[in-house]
Parts: sequence; C-alpha cells; structure tokens
Amino acid sequence: MNKEQLVQETAYKAGVTKKQADAIISAICECIMEAVASGDKVTLVGFGSFEARHRKEREGRNPSTREPMTIPATTVPAFSAGKAFKEMVADKDADEDAA
Repeated sequence: MNKEQLVQETAYKAGVTKKQADAIISAICECIMEAVASGDKVTLVGFGSFEARHRKEREGRNPSTREPMTIPATTVPAFSAGKAFKEMVADKDADEDAA
C-alpha cells in the first residue's frame, strides 16, 4: 500500500474527503518525524512506538574491495510494533496457513 492508497482507505473509513485525509496523514507523519528527531518517543497504544536509537561505531567491510573499514556511530529511527498490531499480523498469517 502506498500513500495514495492509504489516503483513499483513510478517507473512506473516516468519512472525510481524500484532501482532508491526505492533510491529516501528512500532519501525523510530520509530527512523528519531528518528535523522534528531537529525541522523544512516540507511542500509539496498540499500534507501536517510534523512537531514535543510537548505533555504536563498528567494523565493517567495503563490499567492492573487501577492505576493513570503520562504520561511524549514528542515530537511526526505529519502530516497534505494539501487541495488537503483532497479534493481527500473526492471526492473518495463521489464517493463510490454514487455507
């Protein structure tokens, strides 16, 4: 599902126009990105949590030359699915296996 499809589905389920749904989805994404970038954790109960995680400096290899190199420390965005989200995906997977 891409953003356009998400907007269409959201508009249908919320009973709003596609333009309104697009504005809401864009605003939510922007708020989450700004909060995580400033070091906050965003938790949507049942859905999941967005947070910044620090990766330590580590050793790696240049894929083309196979030479060892140091990969610098960095901060990356991370998402952890909530219990309800995990259960819905697991139930869907179980339904497909049974069919």
